Amino acid sequence: MIELNKEYWSSKYIELNMGWDVGEITTPLKTYFDQLIDKSLRILIPGCGNGYEAEYLHNLEFDVTVIDLSEYPLNNLKERCPSFPSEKLIQTDFFEFEGAFDLIIEQTFFSALNPNLRNSYAKQMHNLLAPKGKLVGLLFNIGLYDDHPPFGGNLELYKPIFEPYFRFNVFEEAYNSIEPRKGNELFLNLVKK
Repeated sequence: MIELNKEYWSSKYIELNMGWDVGEITTPLKTYFDQLIDKSLRILIPGCGNGYEAEYLHNLEFDVTVIDLSEYPLNNLKERCPSFPSEKLIQTDFFEFEGAFDLIIEQTFFSALNPNLRNSYAKQMHNLLAPKGKLVGLLFNIGLYDDHPPFGGNLELYKPIFEPYFRFNVFEEAYNSIEPRKGNELFLNLVKK
């Protein structure tokens, strides 16, 4: 297994080798964001990548913080969206980050992590959420790679990872995935226990 460190991810952005980056916010998350009305929500997007979701939420005037291991996607987001607050663009390791958020967005971050870290991911998400906070987003519902990202899986594999920490509002196949991902994504809306 390759070491998925800062250098690995930075090289992906330098080489423009982000195969699962579709270049814009995808329909399931856009649909979810469009029904949010509470502008006081503290929102976190870890492993934000190029941050299309963060840009969309920022343009809707939500309070969004993004973190990524590499500075390159953070710089890409700031270049595309100059009004995004610099103090909300944080280069750090997700597992060392601290804070309290009402909503955390998952969009390909889970699939970018070594599968050995999935239980730690669920625990850290739980730690970062305020009481009654939600983890909302998409997970791949397809077997992908074993030796490099993106790593896939399915509902049966994922449920035991999240059950100790979350109640499941929704955890099912996304009904409005973009065409190339139809049938291959799960939408999750989980509430901190």
